[in-house]
Amino acid sequence: MTITAATGAQAEDHAEEAGIPGPEQDPHIWLEEARSDEALAWVTKENERTLGVLEADPRFEQLKSEALAIFDSEDRIPYVSFRPDGLYNFWQDKENPKGLLRRTTLESYQTDEPEWETVLDIDALAAAESKEWVYKGSTCLPPDLNMCMIALSDGGEDATILREFDTSTKQFVDGGFALEEKSQGGVQWVDKDTLMVGRDFGEGTLTASEYPFTTRVWKRGTDISDAKEIFRGEANDVWAGASLLRDNTGTIHATTAFRGVSFHEREYFWLNPADYQWVKLDIPKKANPYGIVDGHLLYSTDVDWETDGQTFPADSLIAVDLEEWKKDPNAAKKTLVWAPGERQTKRGGAITGNALFVTMLDNVVGKVLQFNFVDGAWVSEQVELPDNATLGIATASDETDQIMFTVTDFLNPTTLYYSDGSGAPQVLKTSPSRFDKTGMSVEQFEATSADGTKIPYFVVKPKGMEMDGSTPVLMSGYGGFQIPRLPAYMGSTGKLWLEKGGAYVLANLRGGGEFGPGWHQTAIRENKQRTWDDFIAVGQDLVDKGITSPKHLGIQGGSQGGLLVGTAFTQRPDLFNAAIVAIPLFDMLRYHLIGRGASWIGEYGDPRIPEQRAWIEGYSPYQKIEEGVDYPTPFLWASTADDRTHPAHARKGAAKLKELGQPYYYFEDMTGGHSGGVDNEQRAKLQALQYVYLMQQLMDDAGETADGE
Repeated sequence: MTITAATGAQAEDHAEEAGIPGPEQDPHIWLEEARSDEALAWVTKENERTLGVLEADPRFEQLKSEALAIFDSEDRIPYVSFRPDGLYNFWQDKENPKGLLRRTTLESYQTDEPEWETVLDIDALAAAESKEWVYKGSTCLPPDLNMCMIALSDGGEDATILREFDTSTKQFVDGGFALEEKSQGGVQWVDKDTLMVGRDFGEGTLTASEYPFTTRVWKRGTDISDAKEIFRGEANDVWAGASLLRDNTGTIHATTAFRGVSFHEREYFWLNPADYQWVKLDIPKKANPYGIVDGHLLYSTDVDWETDGQTFPADSLIAVDLEEWKKDPNAAKKTLVWAPGERQTKRGGAITGNALFVTMLDNVVGKVLQFNFVDGAWVSEQVELPDNATLGIATASDETDQIMFTVTDFLNPTTLYYSDGSGAPQVLKTSPSRFDKTGMSVEQFEATSADGTKIPYFVVKPKGMEMDGSTPVLMSGYGGFQIPRLPAYMGSTGKLWLEKGGAYVLANLRGGGEFGPGWHQTAIRENKQRTWDDFIAVGQDLVDKGITSPKHLGIQGGSQGGLLVGTAFTQRPDLFNAAIVAIPLFDMLRYHLIGRGASWIGEYGDPRIPEQRAWIEGYSPYQKIEEGVDYPTPFLWASTADDRTHPAHARKGAAKLKELGQPYYYFEDMTGGHSGGVDNEQRAKLQALQYVYLMQQLMDDAGETADGE
């Protein structure tokens, strides 16, 4: 009933023999210890220096105040999720910085001032327990969803504790299920007295990426150490685990499992109820179950899938009859539900009581399709929502046909639409304007990348912008992990940047998901340089068109986007005058040893393998920083509590710049996790620091310098 784990040596054991830089080659490795006394002393000194410059700018307090007013505003849309006992919302504001989990009725929510009932006060809990609790969501038992495991993070890191909570009594369950030791992984309810748990169970239960690869069944009233293991992947997987296949009523139809053999590839298994043996599903490694709709199990595939004499194209949806699948998953007949047209891709979906809704992009413009199985065939229709906008599904009810959609673009506040299934969605709530858009406009252009590929990008123009190269421009992008970057209301960026005369550019780079799986897969591993080339091409096109000039061009990105910015300013230092390198990957020759880095080998490659190391070494920003090059003054920032990309990347980048006498800024938020900032006050401070820096570098006659002393 288990898959035997293979024994694999830890990455560090092979580091030296594979030529991975060690302490002799890298004098800044000590900064990889996130909370060592020496590292934190270095962080404190760097923070004092950076804050001494940026907070002293007379614009800082105004920018922070403007950002905080937006984040704390009482009139912003309180997004909700449907549950049988009401509409749930998590809310943070000035009075509740850590947040309230609260609920209301649909009738009340439809009014301008809903009446909210507090279910869990995170601020009160944190105060009572002297912890920096950050609410990380809940996992609840269907169909009632009142028995929940609440996830809490101390300071914002990804690792959490889990405690049983009863939403009907609004209390943690005395003597209930509890996992008080921080760990990655999670739980799933089997029934009111049983959980499936994937966590750190001690030696031999975490992968090299520090994710669980075993799953146990835990019975109420027993010790977690006595829980029975039902599935085991392999130690060299990215992650692995078992789960339950449920329909919208909460009915369990099967037990399944997966092995994440790379970040983008999974092998799936089905537990045969006849003999309790795991059966491997005969599906591509880049395909996965999508959900149960109208008595069918749907699959999604990111690659062409040849099966049963048919070829289903990448990015399509495929259906099998659920009862047929439950008898023999590999023999069940497959039917096409939907396939993308040219420059189309699906984004996400939601299943209501009677239908499947899928958001999609058509040349980076949003649409929503509704799917139903009618008279033996799949039919779809487009949901009536505004054109030329980014569309999303905010929430959907498992029990009814109720669903909410979001509609947004760069300049118009997000609008929330609601439908009960009886007609076209209607406007339910609209977010107020946060900045004056008078005279502003949006245009879409294309740049030509190094290999001739056309790369689309949006320019949000401030009032009175001239095409004479004088406009300060903030350019952003991502270009990784099949994640699209789409037009969305700019909120604080509009107030803090566009209103002040700056322009904003969003680049749709290969490696992202704007045009489907192929757009992503053409710029990973040995071809990752294409992403960096695309970004640089957009920057050059902005200059060539007179939209801006290198003196006034700044770039910004976080996580994979931080790596993007790092590659851009080290490969084309002459093209930019500001670079915000946020919570980044930066040292790509050791990234597999830092934080959760080993999990991303499927995206970037493995630096322990000489051929793949050559791909990575060609662009790794940490190694590309060289003496004697005139780099733009970058602003690197990270979070001490970030256990995903880890602050070591940004720290080491700053330390190397300092070593070579290059100007830079460095700031580290001591809490906040991978997204930075656990409350609105911290988020506003981070926003103000970055926009003061951008103004100094791109708007002032001469950019401020930070020489590291």
